[in-house]
Amino acid sequence: MNARSEPAEAEPEQAGPRTSARPPLVRELLLVAGLFLVYKFGRQLATGHTAEAFGNARRVWDWERVLRLPDEGSVQSLLLHGDALVHTANTYYAAVHFPATVAFLVWLYLRRPAHYVWARRVLAAVTGAALVLHLLFPLAPPRMLAAAGMIDTARVYGPSVYGPPATDELSNQFAAMPSLHFGWALMVAVGLIVATRSRLRWLWLLHPALTLLVIVGTANHYWLDVLAATALLGLALAVLRPPLRRRCATPARRAQPRRRAAAGRELVGAAR
Repeated sequence: MNARSEPAEAEPEQAGPRTSARPPLVRELLLVAGLFLVYKFGRQLATGHTAEAFGNARRVWDWERVLRLPDEGSVQSLLLHGDALVHTANTYYAAVHFPATVAFLVWLYLRRPAHYVWARRVLAAVTGAALVLHLLFPLAPPRMLAAAGMIDTARVYGPSVYGPPATDELSNQFAAMPSLHFGWALMVAVGLIVATRSRLRWLWLLHPALTLLVIVGTANHYWLDVLAATALLGLALAVLRPPLRRRCATPARRAQPRRRAAAGRELVGAAR
C-alpha cells in the first residue's frame, strides 16, 4: 500500500484590528451626536441644586483632609507664578478637552476601526455613569467654595468657558464629580497606547498629566473628582476589553504553508 501524505492546507490569513470593517460614518456621527445631546440634556436636569451642591463640596473638602490628600491650593500657587502660565492653563482647560477627544476618535475611525468601536463604547459608558453621578451627587467646584481659599483663575485671568452659575444655561457648573476632563484625557492616552506600537506611545500619558495639573490648579476640580473618574474608567476598561492584536504575518511566515504544500506533493510523487 502506498502511503500518501496530503499537502497541508494553508490557513487563511485572519484580519486583525487594522483591517476590521469600519462602521458606517453617518451612523457613527448620528450616534455620537445623540449621546452628546443626551448628556447635555441630562446635565441640565442637575442644575438648580445649589444648596446640595455646596453641602457636598464641604463634605468632599473635609474628606480630602481626613485622607490627607494634598491641598489643591498648592497646585494653584504654582500656576499663579506668572500671568502667562495661568492664562495658558485656562486655555488648555477651555480648548483642548473636547477637540482632543474628537481627534482621537477620528484617528481611530480612520486607522484602527476595531479600536474605534472599543474606545467609543468605553467613553460612552464612562460618560453615562458620570451623568448618573452628577444627578445623584451635585458638587460645587473648589473655585466656588470659600473654605478652599482658591480663586477662579478663568474669571480673573481668562479665558473662561463659564458664565455666572445662576444664568449659565449652557453647562451645569455643579457637576464636578467625576471629572470628565480627566476621564476622557486618560482614555485618550490609554486608547493610543493600546492601538499603537511606537516606543514613544507612552508619552501620550502627558495629556492626562497636564489635564490633572490644569483642572486642579484652575480650581475646577478636587482630587476626589479625579479619583472617581479614574475608578469609572478602570471599571469600564475591565468590562469592555480592547480588540486582540494579531501579529502580522511576515513574508517568511506566509511562505511556510507553500513550503509545506510543496513537501507534501513531493512525498506523494515519491510513493508512486
